Amino acid sequence: MKKVIYAVMAFSPAFAFAQGNLSGLSQLVTAIGQIIAKIIPIMFALAIIFFFWGVIQFLRGAGDPKAQEQGKSHMIYGVIAIAVMVSVYGLVIWLQNALGISTVTAVPLPTVPGL
Repeated sequence: MKKVIYAVMAFSPAFAFAQGNLSGLSQLVTAIGQIIAKIIPIMFALAIIFFFWGVIQFLRGAGDPKAQEQGKSHMIYGVIAIAVMVSVYGLVIWLQNALGISTVTAVPLPTVPGL
């Protein structure tokens, strides 16, 4: 029973602010969305780096079957990570378009400055 009382006491400030305007909540949601939008390309880059690290391990371990197996597993996990991220990202965009709540445009392709 004490845990319930402590939980209610911990969340009581949230009840006090429940009647306020939604601008704070919408700003919070916008900030979280911006953070996630910045994290997504980083996660893609890490998966690609992980894949290429597996390629390097595979090539460097030409005489060692254990090193080649480890490199091969890193390549497989990298490809799986990329495939899962692309499919989930595509599914989210498709659901947003289907429900008419799309606020995200296509990810701009990186370009080399001056070319």
